[in-house]
Amino acid sequence: MAVRKPRKKAKPIKRTTGKGGNYRPTSQGAGMTKKGVRAYRKKNPGSKLKTAVTGKVKRGSKAAKRRKSYCARSLGQLKKSSAKTRNNPNSRIRQARRRWKC
Repeated sequence: MAVRKPRKKAKPIKRTTGKGGNYRPTSQGAGMTKKGVRAYRKKNPGSKLKTAVTGKVKRGSKAAKRRKSYCARSLGQLKKSSAKTRNNPNSRIRQARRRWKC
């Protein structure tokens, strides 16, 4: 007779939005929350992850350069996505770009 191993309990599904989530829903502009960035940096010491640049910035400042860099990278992501995603104003990438003011 073969001995059966006891079944492992299924891990709960990790939620990225909602209570305890680390990402904003698309209705709030997508992207990570401050809490999410803190959690990520705690798990990954030495990380330089920051939240979105959403306010008004001076030309040539570090924040303005970060925004310009993100906008350039995310445009590439947008172009590589499917036509359905690309043309949907409520897709995560479009909402995130809007939040960053790209």
